[in-house]
Amino acid sequence: MNKNNSYIILGVDPGTVIMGYSILKIQDVSMEVLEMNVLKFQSNDDMYERLKMIFNKISLLIKLFSPQHLAIESQFFGKNVQSMLKLGRAQGVAIAAAMQHGVEVQEYAPKKIKQSITGNGNADKEQVWKMLQQVLCLDEKPHYFDATDALAVALCHYYQMSSPLFSKIKKNQDWKSFILENKSRILNK
Repeated sequence: MNKNNSYIILGVDPGTVIMGYSILKIQDVSMEVLEMNVLKFQSNDDMYERLKMIFNKISLLIKLFSPQHLAIESQFFGKNVQSMLKLGRAQGVAIAAAMQHGVEVQEYAPKKIKQSITGNGNADKEQVWKMLQQVLCLDEKPHYFDATDALAVALCHYYQMSSPLFSKIKKNQDWKSFILENKSRILNK
């Protein structure tokens, strides 16, 4: 978080048919949804063209809203390997766009997001939406749950960042950081 406790989170529910996205602004302890929508692809769009469109959309959202964080839903493991590969590509392109613009990225598993929003890791999309409505005072039901899923990812990220444990967990995510912070534990031979 920055000094004045104001920041913006770009939430993404990656997909190659429909990609959900949301912009959540945090100001101190208040939250405002700036945008919640989907990028829908035509069935005849080439896969590589879809990936380019994802990259361009994420880049445009970053330019328009200047988020400090991208929160993205990580892949779940399904039976259809081809679907998982396509989803992984879409996720990777969104992450690459964020990284190119210097936006910090955090991934969350679907169960973690649902648990964070509803208290139930097995909640369905309707339950997640109902809780988002309550917490964020939203009225209008979106046409696609992909958009609400993206908002859930952003809100999950806010909850995680608000936790006193977040900075400690975030700090030791790579080996270089761990080694620098634990020099006394390294054996020199």
